Amino acid sequence: MPHPSPSLARRAGRMLRTSLFTQVACALVLGVAVGRLWPDVGTAVQPLGDGFVRLIKAVIAPLVFCVVVAGIAKAGDLKAFGRIGLKALIWFEVATTAALILGLLAANLVGPGTGMHVDPASLNGSAVEDQTAGGHLPSASQFVLDALPDSAVGAFAENSLLQVLVLACLVGAAVLHLGKTKVPAILSAVDQAQQVVFAVVGFLMRLAPLAVFGAMAHLVGQYGLGALSTYGKLIALCYGVALLFLVLLAVALKAVTGLSLWRFVRYTREEMLLALGTASSESVLPRMMQKLRAAGCREDAVGLVLPTGYSFNLDGASIYLSIGTLFIAQAVGVDLSLGQQITVVLVLMLTSKGMAGVPGSAFLALSATASALGVIPAAAVALLLGVDRIMDSMRVATNLLGNCVAVFAVARWEGALDTERAKRVLAGEEPGVEPGEKPDESAVAHTGEGAEGHAGAEAAVPASDPPVPAGPVAGPAPRG
Repeated sequence: MPHPSPSLARRAGRMLRTSLFTQVACALVLGVAVGRLWPDVGTAVQPLGDGFVRLIKAVIAPLVFCVVVAGIAKAGDLKAFGRIGLKALIWFEVATTAALILGLLAANLVGPGTGMHVDPASLNGSAVEDQTAGGHLPSASQFVLDALPDSAVGAFAENSLLQVLVLACLVGAAVLHLGKTKVPAILSAVDQAQQVVFAVVGFLMRLAPLAVFGAMAHLVGQYGLGALSTYGKLIALCYGVALLFLVLLAVALKAVTGLSLWRFVRYTREEMLLALGTASSESVLPRMMQKLRAAGCREDAVGLVLPTGYSFNLDGASIYLSIGTLFIAQAVGVDLSLGQQITVVLVLMLTSKGMAGVPGSAFLALSATASALGVIPAAAVALLLGVDRIMDSMRVATNLLGNCVAVFAVARWEGALDTERAKRVLAGEEPGVEPGEKPDESAVAHTGEGAEGHAGAEAAVPASDPPVPAGPVAGPAPRG
């Protein structure tokens, strides 16, 4: 006699208990509802989102350090690591330039600020200074100097990813130079530290629904939904251009690696939804590193390309800045010539590289661009104050996917991508990464050997490294 199928309510309850994606999606909807109905409550729960991001940031620096050191040491070729870095920088520059040009073309065609006839004298320029907290974007020389640590402890304490990357490259090169015979304990210690960090990340991911609820409730409670109608044309244009850019990225990814961007989005749907909900790509950096490694990218490629992209490859921000510059120019009645728009691209190519970690960096970049042109009043930047926060989801999603595509592309060019394994993982034929799980090292090795998946109610996991269970913390699995 066939067993009756479980009721819809029971299946929904099971998904809510076991699926991080379902939990985060429900938290997002609930956050929007609470922020809309009770704005004061929405503002009060903001610390839930901020606290989660702070906790995740606490493990990013040690994770990046461990992954890069282990990647260099295991690759055994410092020149290959240098080639990966150079190819990544080339990819970043091409991608951000394409994003800037695409944004300018779209803004010229649609004209989101045309017909507004805003009087710059009526705008409050001091509001922009309040938003930026008196900060400024570094010059090119200062940006390079800031990437060099003056203290090993300070790089970790300040959570400066570029400084941590420099330290990790130096340590990894030293370990490679000395050889495993002289420092046999270093590499195993780094591997064990990675396992600890990944376990911590697994614990923190259980707080993700609370973080998304707090962040969305605060966003809707503070800014309301009125901005959607006031700036509807600008918002639709930015999101539309971002979608078009992602389509172009998907074509590039297919051409270079043969992989599907849509399948990658499905594979990382929990992380994407969390990044959108918290408006922070940093909140999912550790998990993205895990999943990229599990999907066949070699450790050194992931460890170098992904964190570096957080400073050098801000595709979503580039789209917003180019469209935003033309929007404020059109709004105040300034018609930018072709030469002036080329100047916009050149200025933003430089200013966008120093945006990471600077409060109100978008306004600083826009102000710098307006000053370079000399025809847009500085106070006109205040026009974007009401819509900037709504653009976060577009910027975060585009930045994050742009950096992940860069990892796949650079790894493929360097021969550091197991393409067949990547296809199997993205198709769901092999297991990805569960919360708290560290990817199986043998599964992401360049040989292409990995754990086999199986069908069933629960996904299979690599036998050499099981996931951290929901109950007591399991001890480290023996390494084969």
